[in-house]
Amino acid sequence: MKVIENNRESRKLPSWLKRPLGSGQTYAHTSSVLDELGLQTICSNANCPNKGQCWSKGTATVLILGNICTRNCKFCSVAAGRPKSVDSTEPERVAEMAEKMNLKYLVITSVNRDDLPDGGAGHFSDCVNTVRRRLGYMKFEMLVPDFRDCQDQAIETLKSALPFVFAHNVETVPSLYEKARAGGNYELSLNLLKLAKEQLPETPIKSSIMLGLGESDSEIEEVLKDLRSVGCSRITIGQYLKPSKDSLDVVEYVPPEKFKFWKQKAMEVGFSWVISEPFARSSYFAELDSTV
Repeated sequence: MKVIENNRESRKLPSWLKRPLGSGQTYAHTSSVLDELGLQTICSNANCPNKGQCWSKGTATVLILGNICTRNCKFCSVAAGRPKSVDSTEPERVAEMAEKMNLKYLVITSVNRDDLPDGGAGHFSDCVNTVRRRLGYMKFEMLVPDFRDCQDQAIETLKSALPFVFAHNVETVPSLYEKARAGGNYELSLNLLKLAKEQLPETPIKSSIMLGLGESDSEIEEVLKDLRSVGCSRITIGQYLKPSKDSLDVVEYVPPEKFKFWKQKAMEVGFSWVISEPFARSSYFAELDSTV
C-alpha cells in the first residue's frame, strides 16, 4: 500500500497501524514518576506509537544526556541543536525511577552527543552502574549512538557497565542513509557492533531497522546478512511512521504478512531473537528472552 503525496493527498493509516492512547493507573504512575524525577524518554521525544502500551504496563525507555541531539536525522522527531552540559544528577534519578517503577529490565538510550570527547559513553556507564548499586538484580540494555569519533574509547568505557544487551540501530538500508540518516554512516555503525561483539563476547548484540522508506527486498536481505557478519544476534524490524510534520514521508505501509516473512528470513540467516511486526521498535518487548 503506497502513500500518495500528490496534491497533499495521502491514504489513511491502515487499520493494523491504529492504536489506542494509554490510560489507567499504571500509565498514570509511569507518567508521574518520570515527571517527578525530571527524566526524558525516547517514548515521548520520538513520538513512539507504543508509548501508551508500554507505559500502561509500567515500562519506559529512558533518554539520557538531554533531549537535544547534535544531528538532525529526517526519520526522527528528537530536537536537534546544541545540547546542554551533562547533568551529573541524572544517574541517581534514573536509579530512583527504576526503583519506584519496580523494573527488572531497563533500556537506556541517548541522543547523539558529538560534542563530548567520549560521545557520552562515560555517562552511560555511570547510569548503569549507579542503578546496579541500588538494584543489583537489574538487567540492562544499552541502546547507544554510533560514537562516530571515539568508538574504541567508548566500547572500552562501556565494558565496565557489563550490559545484558548491547544495541545500536542501523535504522535503514545504506542507499537511504543520505536521505534518512545523513549524520550517520552505515559502515561505521557495523563497525561499532563488531567492536562490541569482540570486546563483549558473552553479550548479545542487537540492532533494528525500519521498513517503508523505499528500500528494496534485496537491500533488506543484505542488511540482515551484514548484521550477522559482525556478530549481531538480535533484531527488531518495524514500520516507519512519520513522527512529526518535518520528518520524512512514509513511502509504503508494509502489511503484517510481510513482517512475518522478514521474521522467517532473519531466523534463516541466523538471528536467535527476532521481533518483526509493524509496531516493532528497538526497545519493544526488549525484556523478552525468547524469539517471538
